[in-house]
Amino acid sequence: MDYLRLNPRALARFALVCATLALVPTAWAAPLLHCLVEYAGSTHVVEAQVVSDPYPVPSVDIGGRFRFKAIMVGETARIDYIVLYAYVDTKRQPVLVQQAKYLPPFRVTDQPYSLTGEQYVYAGVVERELHYTCTLQGVNP
Repeated sequence: MDYLRLNPRALARFALVCATLALVPTAWAAPLLHCLVEYAGSTHVVEAQVVSDPYPVPSVDIGGRFRFKAIMVGETARIDYIVLYAYVDTKRQPVLVQQAKYLPPFRVTDQPYSLTGEQYVYAGVVERELHYTCTLQGVNP
């Protein structure tokens, strides 16, 4: 039973190493914005990772009627802000119908959490409905 007796310093070092190892996957996890965008009975997945320049991020065609763009600006694991855009497609060009901006601090959790809640956007001549919800994961303090 001598193996059960540990030196207090060795036990403290062991606890510190275990705590550090438990944090390593979280510390290296990159933030991910995961959006489910629904239109006309079809669901599209739009994901965004942290970028330093938001301008080259393309919008995503949603059923030929809408476009959706999700942008997370920052560096590596730091998020400066998140912007979501919803456009309705017209004959001439897409027209912005909703813009939502989210600023830090963001909740720190190992599980994805709802950033936007349930969002409904109505646009176009016959008021078409776009529905989306976005979750955020991998946010570090």
